[in-house]
Amino acid sequence: MAAPCFLQLSSSTVVNVNFQRSEFGNFHSSPATHLFNPKHKISPIRCQSTSTDEPKTKRNFLDNASNMLTNLLSGGSLGSMPIAEGAVSDLFGRPLFFSLYDWFIEHGSVYKLAFGPKAFVVVSDAVVARHVLRENAFSYDKGVLADILEPIMGKGLIPADLDTWKQRRRVIAPGFHALYLEAMVKIFNSCSERTILKFEKLLEREDLVGGKTIELDLEAEFSNLALDIVGLGVFNYDFGSVTKESPVIKAVYGTLFEAEHRSTFYFPYWKIPFMKWIVPRQRKFHYDLKVINDCLDGLIRNAKETREETDVEKLQQRDYLNLKDASLLRFLVDMRGADVNDRQLRDDLMTMLIAGHETTAAVLTWAVFLLAQREIDSVLGWDAPTYESLKKLEYIRLIVVEALRLYPQPPLLIRRALKSDTLPGGYNGAKTGYAIPAGTDIFISVYNLHRSPYFWDHPSEFKPERFLVQKPSEGIEGWAGFDPSRSPGALYPNEIISDFAFLPFGGGPRKCVGDQFALMESTVALAMLLQKFDVELRGPPESVELVTGATIHTKSGLWCKLRKRSNVQ
Repeated sequence: MAAPCFLQLSSSTVVNVNFQRSEFGNFHSSPATHLFNPKHKISPIRCQSTSTDEPKTKRNFLDNASNMLTNLLSGGSLGSMPIAEGAVSDLFGRPLFFSLYDWFIEHGSVYKLAFGPKAFVVVSDAVVARHVLRENAFSYDKGVLADILEPIMGKGLIPADLDTWKQRRRVIAPGFHALYLEAMVKIFNSCSERTILKFEKLLEREDLVGGKTIELDLEAEFSNLALDIVGLGVFNYDFGSVTKESPVIKAVYGTLFEAEHRSTFYFPYWKIPFMKWIVPRQRKFHYDLKVINDCLDGLIRNAKETREETDVEKLQQRDYLNLKDASLLRFLVDMRGADVNDRQLRDDLMTMLIAGHETTAAVLTWAVFLLAQREIDSVLGWDAPTYESLKKLEYIRLIVVEALRLYPQPPLLIRRALKSDTLPGGYNGAKTGYAIPAGTDIFISVYNLHRSPYFWDHPSEFKPERFLVQKPSEGIEGWAGFDPSRSPGALYPNEIISDFAFLPFGGGPRKCVGDQFALMESTVALAMLLQKFDVELRGPPESVELVTGATIHTKSGLWCKLRKRSNVQ
């Protein structure tokens, strides 16, 4: 029985997935070069055109005025670096990262993007990204991103200054140890089972009236699922958002929307003191923030009242599979010598709540259309995933990382130079590199890097098996190529294997601390969905539009038809 699925990602982006279950075979018995039967390939993803041969849109008066101001105020500040003059109209109408890709193809791996009086350096090169993120990591901070997020996340890991970050990273990183992650698989299972049960009940109700399918916005359902997982896994709080709605849940989503609004709005009007009382959305944001902070303060207070202080080594050896509270908050509160005020703990939890929820929901949304069920049947059958079975679900794990390559969450990493530096020139760039002054804002375009024709073969095609095959540098100076053997035993490809050509969670010291948590969570949820249901888009491909804020997501939800699978072979 064939299971066709179609997805329109932009005006000319179509994914066609067509699997024959009777011919799935045994994935693990086949060599890496024969993962696909030639008769049953997944059609390549055709992305929005980035051809520089297309005629440029005629610029309006505002665009011309902006470029004149650019040339006057920032034209010579970055020397001989190629310049992409961004039209104001490029900020609207389509996601900015599409324009960044067009300029990357036109101007090269490192260029200056100028909007009015402000200029940014856009990086789309693995060697330059490695220079900024790892080799000179402490010469850069989060810059614009920190300015936007600090009112929401305070001194949490993402917006924190370097001194605060170093102190908190030393405390938080040990919490994501192997036994904790193994226990988290149980939470991933139980929360995913709630979602599955909800779908099954809806299907039963439809069957009573003669229906065989249900229609759901899977993006919204994945958001609920991710919120429940973060709540239980990070601070032992059950949002229950899969099945109910509460003031705390409404406040969380309100805060998420405001974080996205601030990440894309061109003028930070919220910094004006009286705006939080005058602008309705800012009044609502501060109310939402208070609701969440009150909830987190209560959880921190309860955790401290039952504190069992001990050393890190003993904390990591607890029986997390049978521990009533296996949350990260429990670990942080019980850690000896890591006393911290409630405000800092609250900032840490808020950061993980926002970052851990939004990105997981987004990657699941896009990964569901890059379906592969050959492993689901042979590895799991009807059983729930376990930590051990995750190791066998190789193709599903590759589906998740390939989705992150094509639709990185977030599509941009933002840094600001704390002191003057010289960036490498990047592929086909200046041999002597580019001198940048202190205060320069840098956009590392992960979207460009992940789709770069210089670092990836067929970069816009969906090919999960690419991560199993070594790719030499082919003359790209300073890049070591792609080599899976560099990170033996890793469940998921990373920036080490790709030498910074693959950065779904950043890289270097300030890489996301919860990367394994997020990847395992996504793998379990995707596997359990495909285990029970056939999924296809509800309407025509044109009905799904790709937009971006803090992450890449749909404009109006991902409405799909779900049908219960009749059997598992």
